[in-house]
Amino acid sequence: MSVDVLERSVSTAPKSPASQALKVTPAGPIIGAEISGIDLREELDDATIAKLRRKLLKHKVLFFRDQPISDADQIRFSRYFGKITPAHPVTNGLLDQPEIMQNVKSVQRERKSELDEIQQQQLRAHSKGRRTRGWHTDITFVANPTSITFLRGIEIPEFGGDTLWVNLEALYDSLSPAIQELADRLTAVHGRDDARGGFTPKPRFDGRGTGPYLAEHALVRVHPETGRKSLFLSPGFIRYVVGLNDGESNALLEYLIGELAERIDLQARFRWTPNALVVWDNRATSHWGPVDGPHFDSERIVRRTTVDPEGTVGPTGFQSRQILGDPFYTLD
Repeated sequence: MSVDVLERSVSTAPKSPASQALKVTPAGPIIGAEISGIDLREELDDATIAKLRRKLLKHKVLFFRDQPISDADQIRFSRYFGKITPAHPVTNGLLDQPEIMQNVKSVQRERKSELDEIQQQQLRAHSKGRRTRGWHTDITFVANPTSITFLRGIEIPEFGGDTLWVNLEALYDSLSPAIQELADRLTAVHGRDDARGGFTPKPRFDGRGTGPYLAEHALVRVHPETGRKSLFLSPGFIRYVVGLNDGESNALLEYLIGELAERIDLQARFRWTPNALVVWDNRATSHWGPVDGPHFDSERIVRRTTVDPEGTVGPTGFQSRQILGDPFYTLD
């Protein structure tokens, strides 16, 4: 059932007080919407949760401001949308809240590579450079990436720290029929290996491995709820297109990633404010944040939760497969 049909099918149903108060203001015609009239410190009724879910499918990214919620509130709100996961396949969550991944700008900035100068030169010489910058879809290096992501601002600078999202369904729709037909038939390998890059992960609290990871996905993904196609392009993790030689693979990925990065008409940019929360559909978007991180020195701390890791399916029926490392899992 399409999102539009879902909207019409529930329009005559009785609404709860909370869902009546909920206000949705589109951030633009393609992606993003501001949500107001709701207090996420309170438990939500089924009608409100269903409405938020429909709006997420339609707008891809939902922005909530002025929500002074706790970690427990964020976890509870995340569970309205699915089964919650650990913080991340590689990175530990908070010691007392394994569901929550915390990103601290100063800690990331102070990370030093374990590789010496010659090793760094070797790595660069044998790596495939790509204009990925920070664009990615969460954890596509596993066969079952998370479906929905929740990111909350804890310490937000007065300026800087913005995040960008792009609508991958609209990006697919913008391609010519010939390129769509080609992409529909292709698969690509996604990977992550922090140790190879000189940043060996800390041991996990749960004793699980931290990589390396490789997974194969269809280059075009069919959304499991709406049936819409999206270009399953995670620039930070995608490595090569299966069945093409290196030159062909690089040329195709460079073109598609260039489209992703340059189509500002398909993007939404969010300026963080204290106590803001953003929810996005990881099955139909790619994001990059903080996009202006190198240009400000203030601290920036955000906390993330994710739900419902699931394998992806392409137009030909191809199902994602894990090549190296373990698939993700839930705590529920």
